[in-house]
Amino acid sequence: MKRPAILILTLVLLLAGCQMPFSGGNTSSGGMGPGMGADFGMMNRHRAPVPEAYADLSNPIAAEEESINRGGEVYAANCASCHGDGGMGDGPAAQALDPAPAPIAHTSQMLGDDYLFWRINEGGAPFGTAMPAWGETLSENEIWDVINYVRALGRGQASPRSSMGGAMNDPAVQAAQQAEMLAQAVSQGVITQEEADTFAAVHAALDDYMTANPGTGNAEQRQTAGLSALVAAGTITQSQADTFLSVRDRLSEAGLMR
Repeated sequence: MKRPAILILTLVLLLAGCQMPFSGGNTSSGGMGPGMGADFGMMNRHRAPVPEAYADLSNPIAAEEESINRGGEVYAANCASCHGDGGMGDGPAAQALDPAPAPIAHTSQMLGDDYLFWRINEGGAPFGTAMPAWGETLSENEIWDVINYVRALGRGQASPRSSMGGAMNDPAVQAAQQAEMLAQAVSQGVITQEEADTFAAVHAALDDYMTANPGTGNAEQRQTAGLSALVAAGTITQSQADTFLSVRDRLSEAGLMR
């Protein structure tokens, strides 16, 4: 099974991915190009607290084939024009939008059920984005089905349902970008090679945990819960978790991670 390579969506949009700075594309959206990163507005949106009316909601529909298929039909009809067939924020309508649509094949992996339902249901008006308030046209079950679909899309467990165009999530590309970023950080003396290795190992474990445990909450809450759970399970040590967070902060401060 392909791992979605969340890359630090938790950290950057904190996430939007641990990508290297990109010289072209829409600089108003963080200078990353379609689907390849996120602006600081996206970072703040994904850290926004889930309103009390939605907090702790969990998807009541199992992420099984029937739900994923239904969600794929809803996504193709309503979402792919902006978010792209592959869920990477690069549909044909995306070029006209500022801020750009989120790469939801990634972001759905690191955001909780309650956060995703809230954002889809109420749309992007509170954040100044063009995201419609889909709760006005979709049923609650349709929204939950879409959430199951976009997560399956990001994991490589679902195929695009329309022909709008756009990239697919490619874990190999994401892994290469992360490796390049860490190598650059080591060469600049921002971190040591040992710290880079620890960061990569903890990130992989966090990636796996968040994919397998959707949970609730925003990106920051999900990251904190994931690291705590990994330490409690003995998968990583507290020292490794602390190194991971320290490296993340230094990468951000050095401008190597957006």
